Amino acid sequence: MRMQEMIGLTVYDVEHGKQVGKVVDILLNHDWSIVGIQLENRLFWTSGVKTVLWDDIVAYGEDAVMIRNQQAVRKWGAENIQNTFLTGNGKLKELSVLTEDGIRLGHVTDVYFEHELGNTITGIEISDGFFTDLMEGRKLLPFLPEMTRGENAIMVPLGSEQLLEKP
Repeated sequence: MRMQEMIGLTVYDVEHGKQVGKVVDILLNHDWSIVGIQLENRLFWTSGVKTVLWDDIVAYGEDAVMIRNQQAVRKWGAENIQNTFLTGNGKLKELSVLTEDGIRLGHVTDVYFEHELGNTITGIEISDGFFTDLMEGRKLLPFLPEMTRGENAIMVPLGSEQLLEKP
């Protein structure tokens, strides 16, 4: 599944079948694991963000995300959020992807994770610009444990450009 596909899904609690919100972002830690989802905040003047930890997600599919119960929805302060997919200071989307020898592979357009593997990132979808996308399509860089997220770019090992494949 791609993170972009999870954004916007409705979240339901299994215990009561109640809709508790919609996914607005995916939360990740520094080890490239998904730690939870961020839900829409209906009240703009409240501090913190509504989150559901990954362990409280019972199932997810193309139509909805199912959580254990409403107690799974928590308020988190910004200091608890390390990385996100779509928003905030620690977002991955649109970050440049550079090899250690200075070759720019493009920028992040999506992040893939395997449904059967749970919260494990399996690859990063990369765009090299509109015209290149039209001519050649976007590319997928399989996840490498040596990838690091810097302040302005994702750094990947030498030779990573040879690993690029069609999504």
